[in-house]
Amino acid sequence: MIPYFSLETISLGPITVQVWGLLVAFGIGAGAWVSQRVAIHRGLPSLVFWHLVLWIMIGAFVGARIFFVALYAPAYFFSHPFEVFAIWEGGWSMMGGYLGALAAGAFIFYRKHLSFFSWVDVLIYGLPLGIGIGRIGCFLIHDHPGTPTNFFLGVLYPDGMIRHDHGLYLSLIGFVVFSLFWIMKKYPRRVGDYVFVFLGMEGISRFLLDFLRATDIRYFGLTPAQYLGVIFLGCAVWLFARRSKQPFV
Repeated sequence: MIPYFSLETISLGPITVQVWGLLVAFGIGAGAWVSQRVAIHRGLPSLVFWHLVLWIMIGAFVGARIFFVALYAPAYFFSHPFEVFAIWEGGWSMMGGYLGALAAGAFIFYRKHLSFFSWVDVLIYGLPLGIGIGRIGCFLIHDHPGTPTNFFLGVLYPDGMIRHDHGLYLSLIGFVVFSLFWIMKKYPRRVGDYVFVFLGMEGISRFLLDFLRATDIRYFGLTPAQYLGVIFLGCAVWLFARRSKQPFV
């Protein structure tokens, strides 16, 4: 059992910083940096890499907000439409971020005539590291309380109930997937291998872990993230079936 502790802000002199935002920013930076190392190793231009990162991050944040507003709290935002722009109040969806990032990336790939799988394989390498770091912020503010449990990683909440903590689990999974990528990098692999492994792990973990969420809205018994998790898993299977057509790197 993990005792409950919360760290929402820290003071840096006269400035108060949101811990969640700080860790998300650090995660983005760390993930982008390790992905750039892979890009350099594969001979891909750094200028194009950072151009992609910029637009993908813009797409990710827009998608994360739209997905949350449309699927996780539609009634509230219908009644308070101007609150859609109050992003400092929170309200983001990681799965929506994936969709926004994909849309922005696909647009740039098309405009710049870039190889989709070659670039996505590089960009996705650092993503689980970024998730692992960023989700520590979710754990520290406990914004994803789960169902009651006796599991040894359960958190003893102030109400005396031991609960799963979704942020903690997703952080651990992010670090596990990044460790797997680091091991894979040492062996021959095909373009797209990081992509199908990430989609498979993310699809399975989100589908299963969201059953442990206590507060999320559900449609026919499943959260929006679970439906997208099934799609991710299907894409992973499709990519695995086609991996023999991709070159080794």
